[in-house]
Amino acid sequence: MNNQRLEFGRPVSSKRRLQDLLLQKDNRFCADCNAPDPKWASANIGVFVCLKCCGVHRSLGSQISKVLSVTLDEWSSDEIDAMIEVGGNSSANSIYEAYFPEGFTKPGPDATHDQRVKFIRLKYEHQEFLQPSLRIVSGKSNPPKSISKGIMDSFRITSDSQHMEGMVEFIGMLKVKVIKGTDLAIRDMMTSDPYVILKLGQQTVQTTVIKSNLNPVWNEELMLSVPQQFGILNLNVFDYDLFSADDIMGEADIDLQPLITSAIAYGDARMFDDMQIGKWLKSNGNALIDDSIVNIVDGKVKQVISLKLQNVESGELDLELEWMPLDY
Repeated sequence: MNNQRLEFGRPVSSKRRLQDLLLQKDNRFCADCNAPDPKWASANIGVFVCLKCCGVHRSLGSQISKVLSVTLDEWSSDEIDAMIEVGGNSSANSIYEAYFPEGFTKPGPDATHDQRVKFIRLKYEHQEFLQPSLRIVSGKSNPPKSISKGIMDSFRITSDSQHMEGMVEFIGMLKVKVIKGTDLAIRDMMTSDPYVILKLGQQTVQTTVIKSNLNPVWNEELMLSVPQQFGILNLNVFDYDLFSADDIMGEADIDLQPLITSAIAYGDARMFDDMQIGKWLKSNGNALIDDSIVNIVDGKVKQVISLKLQNVESGELDLELEWMPLDY
């Protein structure tokens, strides 16, 4: 599709389209500190930023934020199209600033350099304030042309799976409730800042980070689409570090076969009373602490799982899986 506008019958220049976007009300202030009259932009994130925040964006590397001057640099049509598709600061911030922790304050125009560095890294590099199920935690070496647009597209796919291209490849949705961790491994001086990553095929989702807690309670729900060839659900627990690589705190593989085959065999679970319909048996070859039962509960197929984290000195994790057919 040609996104170029016409003005008085003539194509509007790329530079003019960018200037028009900058003049929108929400783009007249820096996306990160609200300083007025920003003259820089992150082309792949889709935000306008001030000179001070621009310096921090540059330090992240172009694989995270590709910084360009609105007035001095040459922009490609693809870069301008990506900015326009995101829609500017308000649209991007509705993604990247969706969940501020209680008591958290966004830096202002007079913030120090250190305050800007901490906030911008948390916001874009670590994606601390995103809805957890939308976080991109892999493939950093080859990011999309527009990271914000890619996240919005992922949200649309997750939220509206019935309109998804190639829908025949998927057989349902898996809701994973990460309940809590117990006696997790120490990776900092006296504690850890744990979070959980789940991977199914090419999909990866992540919980929030819980600070300084070896017995964290998440009670956080994550969603995954289940393909016909669904394989194993991989689970990893990491310790979040701001200035170094995150440390592994254990892992486990989850066999989805008992849940999914039982659910498909029984069909519409709403037609049945509460009952047991399957079981994943504890063995030396898996991470189960006890046998895990698949039940129909209130018309839903659910499975509670308690895992002993592998390849680590200590740690257990409690989950609840729920199978969701595509017609739910």
